Formats: sequence, structure tokens, C-alpha cells
Amino acid sequence: MAPVAHVLFNRFMRFNPKNPKWLNRDRFVLSNGHGCMLQYALLHLYGYALSMDDIKAFRHIDSITPGHPEAHDTPGVEVTTGPLGQGISNAVGLAIAQAHTAAVFNKPGFDLVNNYTYCFLGDGCLMEGVSSEACSLAGHLQLGNLIAIYDDNHISIDGDTNQAFTEDVLKRYESYGWQVLVVEDGDHDLEGIEAAIKKAQETKDKPTLIKLRTTIGFGSKQQGTHGVHGSPLKADDIKQLKEKFGFNPEQSFVVPQQVYDHCHKKAAEGAALEEQWNKLLAQYAEKYKAEYDDLVRRLKGELPQGWEKALPVYTPSDAAVASRKLSEIVLTKIHAVLPELLGGSADLTGSNLTRWKDAVDFQPPSTGLGDYTGRYIRYGVREHGMGAIMNGLAAYGTIIPYGGTFLNFVSYAAGAVRLSSLSRVRTIWVATHDSIGLGEDGPTHQPIETLAHFRALPNMMVWRPADGNETSAAYYVALTSKHTPSILALSRQNLPQLEGSTIDKAIKGGYVLHEQPGADITLVSTGSEVCICIDAVKELKEKHNVKARVVSIPCFEVFDLQSKEYRLSVLPDGIPSLSVEVMSTMGWERYTHEQFGLNRFGASGAYKDVYKKFEFTPEGVAKRALATIDFWKDVPNIRSPINRAFQQII
Repeated sequence: MAPVAHVLFNRFMRFNPKNPKWLNRDRFVLSNGHGCMLQYALLHLYGYALSMDDIKAFRHIDSITPGHPEAHDTPGVEVTTGPLGQGISNAVGLAIAQAHTAAVFNKPGFDLVNNYTYCFLGDGCLMEGVSSEACSLAGHLQLGNLIAIYDDNHISIDGDTNQAFTEDVLKRYESYGWQVLVVEDGDHDLEGIEAAIKKAQETKDKPTLIKLRTTIGFGSKQQGTHGVHGSPLKADDIKQLKEKFGFNPEQSFVVPQQVYDHCHKKAAEGAALEEQWNKLLAQYAEKYKAEYDDLVRRLKGELPQGWEKALPVYTPSDAAVASRKLSEIVLTKIHAVLPELLGGSADLTGSNLTRWKDAVDFQPPSTGLGDYTGRYIRYGVREHGMGAIMNGLAAYGTIIPYGGTFLNFVSYAAGAVRLSSLSRVRTIWVATHDSIGLGEDGPTHQPIETLAHFRALPNMMVWRPADGNETSAAYYVALTSKHTPSILALSRQNLPQLEGSTIDKAIKGGYVLHEQPGADITLVSTGSEVCICIDAVKELKEKHNVKARVVSIPCFEVFDLQSKEYRLSVLPDGIPSLSVEVMSTMGWERYTHEQFGLNRFGASGAYKDVYKKFEFTPEGVAKRALATIDFWKDVPNIRSPINRAFQQII
């Protein structure tokens, strides 16, 4: 891919290595991320802050040249890629973000935002289903700013692709609504490559796939074979390869000065382009001050002053409401004060409640279904594609994306969710139907292990709010956390507004909801089970003369960030504790002595009947609370599970 990379960077890409975050730069995504040394070489040659020593440290500990591209490590890398298919899907998100930002901010005579997104991808990316989801949507959305270059070398790790991948990729992409171009000789035909990219740029109403026939390991003794895919060349092969291309075989890590000069000339042109753009932006600021201020604020990652005042606050006298509905109320209240908030749903809008009433859909104007200023994306039944697209949207720099599906089906997008955490981007999953409380749809839809899975994911906030104030708190922390994604697990069934809950308490991730001097046990819970624990307090007091306190921990990740002193005030020494959650009990041993959960699949039926079947009732909780008290009654000096030799956070 070196020939096409040379043509793309030298003839087409707009970028300024001295300012890798310039808004109107072209974006480059390496979806086949195992080829990252090509990208690192390009970044070095064109003058990004990536030295020859960094190149030498490729794949070494603490280098900025890791084994696959990571956006937060390496200047000039736009998105974190590696798992195949993610990068091209991120590129779709970047292209959507550009189209939306341009539609919102561009004015006559002020074409502020007109960049392209270029993506390299290979056979592996095309085999992965996530790319099909994202590329199908990209075709529907008519993203003419997206140009993908397909490295058609007929090789994957297992060998020739004729063993498993013989479909007609071009016909597939044509059916998606893409323009498809072919360059037969990607090893030599620089003019053909240039002509194809020019033609792609000229097509404004379709994304373009350029199929580029290449030879893997071109020039080496193993060229054209899978043997060159993942292993370094042997010394004699490197020697003959350098001789073949006119280099001194005795030298390593040497770049001729004329190559640097050639690349730095292009970089200087990019700096000049940014300077022109800055002048245009200054003129824009004079004529469109409100839009300018909004754009600059977004680029800083800051939220509008006082936006949080729009968050709803509840009292116990307010009606019981499902937390998915509480989420909709939050979105309805805040969308006007957070114009960067752009959302969607994977074909479950009416169930996820993710769309405010007067929202405009993000659609090509030609469809009559909306326009590119629209802030609601109809993702279709494409959860994984949605997750990967959201990562691209977040990476662009002007948008905070959220997406809705059932909690159980966030698992469909697990690959993208993991990269959200690794990439440190602010994405928000509105994950409704969060438990056996969804009832009749049964075990196929009822999440059991999902929260344990995503709570185990580093740098991921999993929220399971118990009422309206906790839902507002979840949104507050999700929106103010610039570098951490969130999953909001929300109920289908109505939840009462709880005595003792406040936004200020809930934003700590865990707090004492109901204090009781001289308590015999602490009941610890989340979401829809918190109100059951409150009722269990009455059950224990009235029928068994047992005193109980109640703790709500809506978010493990945020609670773990609080001081040990605070956490011990919530879960103190000297008293046994019992967790109550209609999910896998895995992970709860970090906080409680005993766990009441569901380590089996759920059941189909009316939600109250399902809860009753598994004894998630005040009586069922009380029974297990009594058993916990009895088991621990003879243990002296009960230590809180918070009190450990060291905290397992790195």
C-alpha cells in the first residue's frame, strides 16, 4: 500500500503536522491496522511529532508506535483500530460528523468544513460483519465525503482468500449505493491511483470504494504469500529488497534528505492551508459570532455554561416512571442547551425513547426524510455498526454521540464498546430493557451477564439508575466525562422516586440512600431492585425486628474513584452486607459479603411474575438478609469488603 499512501498523502490529503487537531484536516483511517508501520512511517516523513527513535521503538513498551494504531498515543492517528472492520466503520462516523458539522456551521462564502475521510481497508475488514452494517448505512446516507481504498491482495492470515472469501465485493458495494472504481496495478500505476481518487472526489452523492489490486510484500522473496503477512523479513530478504529499490543494504533507519524535503514541502503547504482557513474563521467570527462561539466551545470539549440546570430533579411525591422514560425526559430537557448532542437508535426508537419530539432526522436531503443538520440517526438493526460509527462521531471533535438499543444487544456491539473505552472517547449507550423486568420477551432478551461484562471493562462507566435523580446524575457524569464512555442501563418497568436520592449524592457512584443507626445489615442494590430493598427494610422491621440500611451503587466505576474514607462511610466495617441485583452476582464480592442475584437465564412472563418466580420481592430479600445476619453473627470485627490490602486499580 506504499504507492497509494504516497499518492494520497502527497497529492490529496490536507493536513498540518504542526497542528494534528486542525478541524478541517482530511481524516485518514487505517482499518487494516496491522499495517500500522506504514502509517507511522508516513507520519514521521511528513513531520508529525514522531521521531526516528519512535520508529525504532515500534511495538516496544511505552512507545508511541504500538502494534496497532491508538489515537491517544500517536499524533496524527485519528481513531484506534485493530479489530478488523472497526476502522472503516469509524470512518463512516467521521464522514457523518463532517456532513453534519458542515450543514450546521457552513454559511454562504464560508465553507469552513469540507474535509474528506479516507480509509484503507483489506479483505479481513470486508469479511467482518460490522463493516457491512456501517457501509450499508453510509450508502443510504449518500456520504460523498467518504473514500475507501480496498487493498485487494487476495491474502489473509490463513492464506489465499479463495479458501473462504470469493464474493463479488464490487457488486455488494454497488448494491449499498457506493460508487465503485478499480485500479488493476496498485504496485506501479500511480497515475491510475491519482485518477481514481480524483473521480471519487468529484462524486458528491455517494461514498466511493476503490478496489486496488496489490501484491503483499511487494519486492520480497515471499511477495504474494501469507508468509509475509505477520512476520518480519529475514536478513537476506531485507538485503536484496534494499538493493532492488536502490538503498544501501548496510544501512538501517536512514531516510534520504530529498525524501524529507519532498514530504516537508507538502506539510508546509498544509500549514499554509490552515493559515488561510484561520483567516476565514476570523472573518466568520465577525459575521456569525454565535455560531463561531459554539464551534470553538465544542472543539475545546467544553459544555455550555449552566447546561446542567436543565437536568430534571424529582421528589418522592412525583409519580413512578420507568428509567427509559426518565432518560427521554432528560434528552427532551437538555437537547436544546447541548447542540452537539447527536443520537440515534438501532431500530428501537419507540422502545428506547431516544428521540425528542421535534427532532430532525439526519438524512440526505434528496430523500425528503430529513437533512444533514438533523441530530437523530436511524441506524436500522445494526447495533455493532452503530457502536463503531459512534466512535468515529466522537473522534471528529464537534459531536457527543449517543445510541440506543436493548441492554442485552449492546453485547452485539462489544467490539466497538471495548474500543470506545480504549480510545477514551465520550460515547453514551442508552441501553433500555435492562433486566428480567422486561418480562414477556423472555430469556433471549433478558440480560444476565451483560453488566458484569461491561463493568469489567476498564474505563467504562456502567450506570443503572434507581430513579429520576439517579438518571439525571448518570447523564451529568456521562456528559462531563470527556475521556470515558458510558452505558446507561434503563428499566422498562416504572420505578418510584426514592426518599434520600439526590443528583449530588448519585454522581459519586454510590451513596447511603437510607441510613439506620444500629443497623444489623446493609442492603446494597442498583436500579429497579433498590425500591424492593426499601420495601424489604419495612418487612425486616415489622416482622423480624431487624434494622437495615440501604445503599445504592448506580455506577461501580465512579464509586471506585471516590476516596477510601468515603467508600467506607457507605460500606462500613462492623456490619454484614448483602447485594441485590437481578443479574449475575459476579463482581459484587468487591462490595458485599453475600450476594443475591441471578446466575441463570431468566423466564418469559409478566414482569411481576418473573420477579416473584426468582424471589426478587421484599419477602425474598428479607429471607436472604436474615440468612446473612445469621451466618455472620459469630464473626468478630467484620471487615468491609472495601477494606483490602490494596486497591485493584491501576
